[in-house]
Amino acid sequence: MYELTVKGHFDAAHALRGYPGECSNLHGHTWDVEVTVKGEELDGIDIVYDFKRLKADLAVVLDSYDHVYLNEVPPFDVLSPTAENLARVVYDRLEEIVGGEVSVKEISVWESPIARITYRR
Repeated sequence: MYELTVKGHFDAAHALRGYPGECSNLHGHTWDVEVTVKGEELDGIDIVYDFKRLKADLAVVLDSYDHVYLNEVPPFDVLSPTAENLARVVYDRLEEIVGGEVSVKEISVWESPIARITYRR
């Protein structure tokens, strides 16, 4: 099994619905997002999935969240814009893009340099 990891980032604001503290107020983060995909087969040039392609795939997903108020962007207009939900939504969207050639192993979302959540199935 081969595993390939790339990282992207975006800047966005959110407010956590129902949170019993200051994070219920509007605030922002520079979100770092790591994706790891896995695959068993190498292609005709002996790579599992192109690094550049995976970076571009991740950028497609993250661009819709860059410099926005997440609470107003689907599905976070209904779903609470927590790091946990963001990790799962990014996972699902990326799986649709790369599925078939490789599969998404996990997504890690960093809200700060010292705080991250990882989602995997």
